[in-house]
Amino acid sequence: MLVLALGTLNSCDDSVDTNPLTATDVDASFTITPVEGAMNTYLLTAQTKGVILSKWDTGDGASVGKMNQVISLPDAGTYTITHTAIGAGVATGTASKQIIVEKTDPAKGNLVQGGTFATAADQAKWTNAKLSPSGAAFWSFGANGATIYSPGGWAQEGIYQAIEVVKDREYTVDMTVSCPSGLKETFFEVYAGTSVPKPGVEYKDNLVMGIGTWDGCGLSKFSGRLSGVGCKKNAVTNTVSNVVKFAQSGTIYLLIRSGSNATGNEPITVTKVEFRGK
Repeated sequence: MLVLALGTLNSCDDSVDTNPLTATDVDASFTITPVEGAMNTYLLTAQTKGVILSKWDTGDGASVGKMNQVISLPDAGTYTITHTAIGAGVATGTASKQIIVEKTDPAKGNLVQGGTFATAADQAKWTNAKLSPSGAAFWSFGANGATIYSPGGWAQEGIYQAIEVVKDREYTVDMTVSCPSGLKETFFEVYAGTSVPKPGVEYKDNLVMGIGTWDGCGLSKFSGRLSGVGCKKNAVTNTVSNVVKFAQSGTIYLLIRSGSNATGNEPITVTKVEFRGK
């Protein structure tokens, strides 16, 4: 069921720009329509006049999307949807609406345990991959998520947990990632493999998604869903995709690992890790 809250906000950049090629009033208005036959799935339709590019934020950071964007909100709750419309000369306008999701979709429950890392119980669900015996690279847990620190020199570390999957069912993987500045010579990779992680052995079983400065992302500060800000290609599809499926039912390992060759990089923080049936 779709419930829209009153009080839609529209705003435009107040800065003065005398460039005649710069738009002075960008309309970011949009509509929300439930997708028939798909629980908790919505079509966001932006008005297109004077709009070159759309960014959408469902509460986890803005990422570039389509002017007709389909979103899924599997869990019950109240969500603020913000559309940033970009016009000529990089002028922007924003508009926000709320969606109230009344029931959680039972078919798309999150199979990850402790995906926010907010409590000791959450953090205990994750196992250290022990890829950095010296401890040069390490994960730190807190209320805002899990943060990976690497001093450079190819120091890396990973965390993982086991998840039970069903043969031939499609799943989506995602998480919120952020870094306050651009990175250099850094990778952040997510795997969903059937092989058991081994201490000191770099995990390479079934890369799903990630960030890599060599691949062209992570070069400036970012905050959003990894499916939106990442650019590493899925090992199976050879495209940027967060969808996985498996030839057999059983245990797989969701593993996140990150490292860097360069010194002076800011750490990457991850939270709201999800692994859901599609």
